[in-house]
Amino acid sequence: MTSDSSSLSHNFSSRYPSSIVVGNGSLLPVTSTGTATLPGPFSLNNVLVSPSLIKNLISVRQFTSNNNCSVEFDPASCSVKVLVSRRVLVRCNSACPLYPLRLPPATAALVAGSSPPWHHRLGHPGHEVMTKLASVIPSCNKELSTSLCHACQLGRHVRLPFTSSTSRASNNFDLIYCDL
Repeated sequence: MTSDSSSLSHNFSSRYPSSIVVGNGSLLPVTSTGTATLPGPFSLNNVLVSPSLIKNLISVRQFTSNNNCSVEFDPASCSVKVLVSRRVLVRCNSACPLYPLRLPPATAALVAGSSPPWHHRLGHPGHEVMTKLASVIPSCNKELSTSLCHACQLGRHVRLPFTSSTSRASNNFDLIYCDL
């Protein structure tokens, strides 16, 4: 929902609600609906225009459906991730009770999304290898961060060792241990 219709490409559809209910129970009139192109590779369909709104509001469900992504919240931030690969597209930090969505400029998002990062291309090498590569491949410099790759985290999971067994065999092959 927005109060400014100038950034929308309008659908002159008559199938939008005549009003919306806001937090204090008031009804605000809806004057039109449209499609919004947001910075980066994002868009929103069926955006309602109500000139009385104070803040723009995004439906998380509508945003994730329109952009094939997921949104994850934690106490300090929210992250927008590619649905299949779980790659972070945008991370928005917040110190207030709301999570403001600060999207990157469109050109930066297109360049970043055009091909997988060097870390992924080279088979997920460690920080030391990436540091050495940064002197050879200048574009590796921007990837030298302390953020953890989702695939690397999963690859480093280990099982806890088996506990000591109290079972004892009295004859050969009464007890078979097999580590699959």
